Amino acid sequence: QVQLVESGGGLVQAGGSLRLSCAASGSILLIDTEGWYRQAPGKQRELVASITNRGRTNYADSVKGRFTISRDNAKNTVYLQMNSLKPEDTAVYYCNVHSLVRPYDYWGQGTQVTVSS
Repeated sequence: QVQLVESGGGLVQAGGSLRLSCAASGSILLIDTEGWYRQAPGKQRELVASITNRGRTNYADSVKGRFTISRDNAKNTVYLQMNSLKPEDTAVYYCNVHSLVRPYDYWGQGTQVTVSS
């Protein structure tokens, strides 16, 4: 069964960088959109960045200019490069792959990102 495995989270100081990875254990067919979401304690999950199957990217205003979403199809992996991190970026980050089959959403297990001031 296909699963999304996330890695790359951790503790960093404000202004630092992290790169999150989301690797699929198998092939997901008819991918429409891939994205990264985050959820901080007491807050609703929010979309941080997304990339369509044609390569179009979108970012939340709060991360625009600091975060970059990308993918490597050969490795079945989606990345989120996070630069100039702020304490407000502290959250659990989840990757998502939306497939047009059914349709169906695949979710990663989440990875904690903590930014200290």
